Amino acid sequence: MTDLTTIARNYVAAWNEADATRRTGLLDAAFTQDVSYRDPIMQGDGHGGITQLIEGVQQRFPGFRFSLRGTPDGFGEFIRFSWNLGPEDVEPVIEGTDIGVIENGRLKSVTGFLDKVPAQ
Repeated sequence: MTDLTTIARNYVAAWNEADATRRTGLLDAAFTQDVSYRDPIMQGDGHGGITQLIEGVQQRFPGFRFSLRGTPDGFGEFIRFSWNLGPEDVEPVIEGTDIGVIENGRLKSVTGFLDKVPAQ
């Protein structure tokens, strides 16, 4: 049986890791090699594409951290989980919900939805 909480935690850990070498191992744990990611703002494919997205978010929001919000759920090959992004110990600035397709315990695709974003 697939552990949905572990999958979501691996995902968040990869997005939080600033060290490129350590992130490589986290990407392997979280995503298939041919993963695809889509949300209203950005998209990326494969570990290289996900790495570019992570680095872009880390540059745009220095010092911010992702955290899980609530408990992941799912059925069959699907997972749904929500997350927060912001400085630690402060009200999150951004919140989202992601829907993923799981293959062999890792994410093969992720579609992200932004639930809360700061006013522009």
